[in-house]
Parts: sequence; C-alpha cells; structure tokens
Amino acid sequence: MFCGESRYIWQAEYWPNWRYDLATLASPMAEVARLQGVLLGRLADVGFALRDQASLAALTEDVIKTSEIEGERLDAASVRSSIARRLGVDIGALAPADRHVDGIVDMILDATTNCHAPLTRERLFGWHAALFPTGYSGLSRITVGAWRDDAKGPMQVVSGPIGRQRVHFEAPPADRLDVEMDRFLHWVNTPTDEHPPLLKAALAHLWFVTLHPFDDGNGRIARAIGAMLLARADGSPQRFYSLSAQIQRERQDYYDILERTQKGTLDVTDWLAWFLRTLHRALERAHESLDAVLYKARFWQRHASIPMNARQIKVLNRLLDGFDGKMTTRKWAVIAKCSPDTALRDINDLLARGVLQKCNAGGRSTAYTIDL
Repeated sequence: MFCGESRYIWQAEYWPNWRYDLATLASPMAEVARLQGVLLGRLADVGFALRDQASLAALTEDVIKTSEIEGERLDAASVRSSIARRLGVDIGALAPADRHVDGIVDMILDATTNCHAPLTRERLFGWHAALFPTGYSGLSRITVGAWRDDAKGPMQVVSGPIGRQRVHFEAPPADRLDVEMDRFLHWVNTPTDEHPPLLKAALAHLWFVTLHPFDDGNGRIARAIGAMLLARADGSPQRFYSLSAQIQRERQDYYDILERTQKGTLDVTDWLAWFLRTLHRALERAHESLDAVLYKARFWQRHASIPMNARQIKVLNRLLDGFDGKMTTRKWAVIAKCSPDTALRDINDLLARGVLQKCNAGGRSTAYTIDL
C-alpha cells in the first residue's frame, strides 16, 4: 500500500463489491445479444452434423488460442483429434493422443458441456491437475491441484530481464485464499439478478485472475470459467465462438486493461466495456467460421460423385480447414505421407477433374488451391 491507500483492487475497503455504469453498458450488451441470437438462428437452420463441425472448429480454436495467450503453442491436429474423440465427431484419421493436449481439452469441455454444474474447489483442482499432468510448469516443479502457498514469495505478474523486472500485479497473500475462493465460488454458483449474465461472465474472469489462486495456469482457468458462464448465458453448452481466440488476437490490450483495472477502483465499467467489445468481435468471427463450415459441406456435396483416395481427401480437408501458406507438391507429400511422385499424381488427377487449380502467383514451386 502507498500512503494508506490501496494499490490493487483486492486491497480496497469494500472489495469485492463491484460497481459499474449499467447505462453505459446497455447498448453493447444488446448488440452482443443480437449477434448471439443471429448466430444461433443460423445454426438452427443446419443439420446436426454441421453444427457438430462448427462446434468442433470453435472449440479447437479456443483450446489453441487460450494456450497461445500464455506463450504455449499446441499442435492443431492433436487438439482437433482430442476434441473429436470426446464429442464423437467423425473427422477421419485421428492424430495420436497427447496427454498435455487432452488435459486442456478436458478442462474446456468440462467447463462448457457441464456449464450448469456447480463450480467447486474440487472441480478447479481437477482442471489444474489436467493442465499440469506431470506436476511441472516448464522446468519448474509446482503445486498441482491445490491453492498456492507463496513459499517462494508473493504471487506476482512480472516482465523484463532479471534485475530490471517490472511488477505488473501482486495477488492476495496465500493465507487469504481459502476465504477468498469460498466467497468467489459461492457468488459463481448463486443465481441472482444482480448482474446480467454477460457481465457476470466478465466479472468472474476478472475476479478469478485477480485472486490468482494457483502457482500457474490462472489465465487459462479464468478464461474457462468465463466460457462456462457464457455457456450459461447462451443457454447452450455447445460452443460456436471463441472468446479466447479473440483475446489472443488482442493480447496486449488484454494485459493492459487487466493491469489498469487491477490497479484501479472497484468501478470496473472500462473492463466490462472492453470485454463486451471483444466478445462482439468474437461473434463476428464466428459468423465467418460458420461460413467456412458451410462452404466445406457444399464442397463435398458438389464433388460427392468424384472418386478420391484417402490421401486426396485428407489434404483437401486440410485446405478447406484453412491451410497456412501455399500448397505445393512437397507439402502435399508431407501431409499425405507419400512420395513426391505420388503427390504429383494425386494433384494432377484433381486438376483434371476440376477440383484443384494452379495458383497464378509465380515462384520456384507451383502452388495449388481449391477450384472455386
């Protein structure tokens, strides 16, 4: 504390009595609700299979991006396969299981598909253990499935080189966590009209990450809690948009607004406004993702009569799912696990049938794309 005043919001006299200007937030809340309704309306007009594909795409992006926010990159094929296994969605060949990926997927799916189940400390401990199945974060041994104990000093969010580190935030002492987390969990699990559902999701995210109750993984668990409450707000456990993906795209703004809020007052109108704007953009992106899912379905319907081998189907699906970069014969061979000569025969066959076309751009290697 400085000069008798609180430095962080958890030190404020009336913590955690959140305040905000509902009149300022009414319009962005209404616009988010409108976009949610339009998205769910579009999904109601497609079959179960396409809804499953749209949900698979959203959940895959969510798992990948919530990890990227923390600087961790997961293999997209492993994530997609892990989710497909658990949801029973047929995506053809599955990537080998990865214990670390499976743990993150288990947490996200438990948060959303079981969104109406009470959030308890045992459930949170299970999520934390799933995130760190080896008991290590990187090379550091951490306490798993229990609150932090601050044995190595206060929990701080820092940046910069050793010796010139900047402290962005310091969490409440560990000896307060039992009381603080009991109060938080009671609030999450108590139905109330005090806060609109969208704002409750935003407040839960902020509240949890401010308590920072674990040695590591707090950001991912905070976003999972937010996703759980958004699922409750949507009235559907099936996810079709990813807030984490949008936060990752605006990661620096996310860190900046968190730091300003945690060093501000209990009036968190600015945080809630930022959350709603980010959610709005996430829903707009979801409409684009749904367009891609519908395009993929139409593509396979249009070419249903063309005989294709398993290699061709696999690579075409990679292209339809948003392949990063240009598809060349060499890349085709790597993805399909075949020789370059076999890859070229596969490509030439699809060129002749009008499924693929050559890209106009020049270069050392000929590139191919799906014939629109």
